[in-house]
Amino acid sequence: MSPPRQPLSRELVLEAAIRVADRGGAEAITMRRVAQELGVEAMSLYHHVPNKDAILDGVVDAVFAAIELPRPGDGDWRAAIRARARSARAVLSRHSWALGLIDSRRRPGPATLRHHDAVLGVLREAGFSLPMAAHAVSLVDSYVGGFVLQEANLPLSTPAEVEDVAGDILEHLPDGLPYLREMITGHALRPGYDYAEEFGYGLDLILDALETRRG
Repeated sequence: MSPPRQPLSRELVLEAAIRVADRGGAEAITMRRVAQELGVEAMSLYHHVPNKDAILDGVVDAVFAAIELPRPGDGDWRAAIRARARSARAVLSRHSWALGLIDSRRRPGPATLRHHDAVLGVLREAGFSLPMAAHAVSLVDSYVGGFVLQEANLPLSTPAEVEDVAGDILEHLPDGLPYLREMITGHALRPGYDYAEEFGYGLDLILDALETRRG
């Protein structure tokens, strides 16, 4: 005997929409597909969400709710922003479809608003001017989003795949490209190389640059 179905709610609708998007991207989110995911009729969803736009607003807010919230006033702004950036990368890597939605929604939800306020609070309490805080948010978020997008499109994710792809490139690499060959053989193919480590290096460069202009 199957367990009784959990009563439908807005939270369950958004969770189902996220699963749909994880498989097929944001464009896969429709009232019909979300209803199919839940095993109900599409009309049942309208008791909990008014339309597709409300679902899109809700899933974006759910993504922000999953990102670690920095705490203003802890004293180490770099550690707080670094932890938040790493958390954002982890969450967005699981839901890379959200990258195209995050900045497109005109009605940010409560989790989104709390998140942005907390990030600005860390920067402002660390001595950043208002314009510099805006620059910092834009720079860090652009870096995180760009890195996640690049990772999502790379044809490799493990050291073995890196070795296969790099080896194939080397095999077909024309003569006269010494610096590219050097990069592949002396860096990408070195033991223990992991492209994911580039994220932390780039993030620290950004934080170093922001620190020089904080005052």
